[in-house]
Parts: sequence; C-alpha cells; structure tokens
Amino acid sequence: MNARDTIDCCDYIHTHEDIVEAVRQKMPDEDTLYDLTELFRIFGDSTRIRILYVLFEAEMCVCDIASLLGMTQSAISHQLRALKNARLVKGRREGKTVFYALADDHVKTIIDQGLNHIAE
Repeated sequence: MNARDTIDCCDYIHTHEDIVEAVRQKMPDEDTLYDLTELFRIFGDSTRIRILYVLFEAEMCVCDIASLLGMTQSAISHQLRALKNARLVKGRREGKTVFYALADDHVKTIIDQGLNHIAE
C-alpha cells in the first residue's frame, strides 16, 4: 500500500485560487510563525509546565518552587530563566529574594486550553 492508497492526493490539476489567496492573506509572516514555534517549544518541557502550574496558584521564590517540585534550586533557576526570556514569567524583588509570577493571564489561558483539549 502506498501513500496514494491511504490519503487523498492533490496533483495540482485544479487549484482553488480564491481560497488559496484568502488563506495566504491571513497567514502570519515567517518571523511571526518562527516566534510562535519558539513559544510552543518552551511549553514542550514538563519541568517548565510544572513551574507554570505552580505559579498559577501563588507567587513563589526559587527555594519554594524547588522544595515543592523536589528539584534543585539550580535546575529551577535555569528553567525560570528560559520562562522569563520567553516572557512567560516575571520576577519581583523583595530584599534579597525574587518572587516569580506568571507574566500575564495569557499564560494561564494557554495552559488551561491545553488541559481542556487533552481532557476531551
């Protein structure tokens, strides 16, 4: 069995130019698609997802997150740096301690949508 037997094939005999052009006009540019890919790459790590989920509930420092997740402070700091660079978390200094929180409500929405999708 070859690919033609299992999926519909389009040999470009007839393209629907109106549909193709309408979609082309709505497509984001390559830089935007690259940035979107990078955002989803950040979500592709279970440790980072766990940290984000923790920050849904409360603003926390590295020590608290490390304790809660049973990881080293160094490992948590490394992941927080990636999350901060992706503008998913923000830090607030209080004395010598930095407390981390979600950068905005969009982060929770993305995670909630993912959870809803896998629960279906």
